[in-house]
Amino acid sequence: MDGQISKIDPLAFVLYPFVWGAVAINLFMLSLGWQIVGLSVLSPYQAMLFALPFAVPATWLCTKWVRGLIAEAEK
Repeated sequence: MDGQISKIDPLAFVLYPFVWGAVAINLFMLSLGWQIVGLSVLSPYQAMLFALPFAVPATWLCTKWVRGLIAEAEK
């Protein structure tokens, strides 16, 4: 980098709430599965809270995927 601040894709701001919800649901479902090994289940509120940081890289991947789909559709 040459000192420039990278631009944040506005699409990421649109997708973040949806990705956050998907990550929260997946964390909750995962916690139901890890009951088998003796761990406690996350409450839905805990899953939503833990999903906040995990949704950032997931949003980046989702934005990259959607931008690829848009580029392919414009061909």
